[in-house]
Amino acid sequence: MNLATKSRLSVMMFLEFFVWGSWYVTMGTFLGSNLMAKDQDISLAFSTQSFGAIIAPFIVGLIADRYFHAQRILGVIHLIGAGLMYVMYNSTDFSGFFPFLLAYMILFMPTLALVNSISFNQMTNPAKEFSVIRVWGTIGWIAAGLLISFFAWDSQDGLKEGLLRYTWLMAAIVSLVLGVYSFSLPHTPPQARTGGKSTISEILGLDALALLKHRNFAIFFISSILICIPLAFYYQNVSPFMTEIGVENSTGKIALGQVSEVLFLLALPIFFTRFGIKKTLIVAMLAWAIRYVFFAFGDADEGVWMLLIGVLLHGVCYDFFFVSGQIYTDSHAGTKFKSSAQGLITLATYGIGMLIGFWIAGLVSNNFLNVAGNHDWKSIWLIPSGISVLVLLFFITLFKKEKINSPQ
Repeated sequence: MNLATKSRLSVMMFLEFFVWGSWYVTMGTFLGSNLMAKDQDISLAFSTQSFGAIIAPFIVGLIADRYFHAQRILGVIHLIGAGLMYVMYNSTDFSGFFPFLLAYMILFMPTLALVNSISFNQMTNPAKEFSVIRVWGTIGWIAAGLLISFFAWDSQDGLKEGLLRYTWLMAAIVSLVLGVYSFSLPHTPPQARTGGKSTISEILGLDALALLKHRNFAIFFISSILICIPLAFYYQNVSPFMTEIGVENSTGKIALGQVSEVLFLLALPIFFTRFGIKKTLIVAMLAWAIRYVFFAFGDADEGVWMLLIGVLLHGVCYDFFFVSGQIYTDSHAGTKFKSSAQGLITLATYGIGMLIGFWIAGLVSNNFLNVAGNHDWKSIWLIPSGISVLVLLFFITLFKKEKINSPQ
């Protein structure tokens, strides 16, 4: 792949995740401060990601893969998305906001697969080339968070003035840019047009259910769903939490989690090779439990260092579990179920697991809300920490030591 193509794909990744990072981190705070949404409403809003993840395989597998060039459908989706975001920017209540968010996420989630498809189509050695392209997505997410704090939209004064609504306008503008830019990307023709008919079970990854006959994979599969419950607490609550306790430039600080993602992604192959899959996954689940303890006992003054450590642990939590899990899944799938297995894990985690997690996080947050409108964050954060410990004990007890090929 030449430098020009690499640069074009890197810009695509940067814009793709800039759009997502522009609103996703601060959405909970925006809904509470701008639209006066309740905890259950915020939970429902974040659940649109899961609905999108469940529906995404149909859009990519039944439509994009068979009838349209990937770069063209990517462009159309982001152009429509820009319009939907502009409507959300002008929303004044949750009931008028939610239908457009749901429509947007049903459209947006398939784009995560589309940008990968466009990238892989240009690569001769994806194992070596993809990470260099994908890292620009993380940089885009970080850039969005830093800009929000730079403009002080998430500051106490900014919240009082309702400035967080501008995150949707920023996302709409960048989505419009990406929509137009997508039509200039390298051609990625339909991959399945001459490959025969695909069944619904293949598209959703259900053919890979046969892998659950392997005891270790079944334990990993269940653990993957369960660990998404504490993950949902992080995505849904971290911004409202830091905002409510008075952390300044909170969105910029939360973006440090993506910085650590980059660093630990680079460290993962070394750790994976030396310690193996079981220990790597154990470290990840232990990190989930520890990070929430830091959140529970940290504060915006002398204890802010505990909050920063909790954020920085995101790289260990996410990379060591989910990226390692993708590698582990690939090693079990073989040629026959390679694509189906990844689809099954995505459906189980971002679909089922996160949907359950957002629902539980909403119930817990609402349960620890006092009459003054403030949350008992210590109690809230100790719950996902405890869940992480239970998942860890389940995994340690039942998952047997197993040797697989290390990532390249």
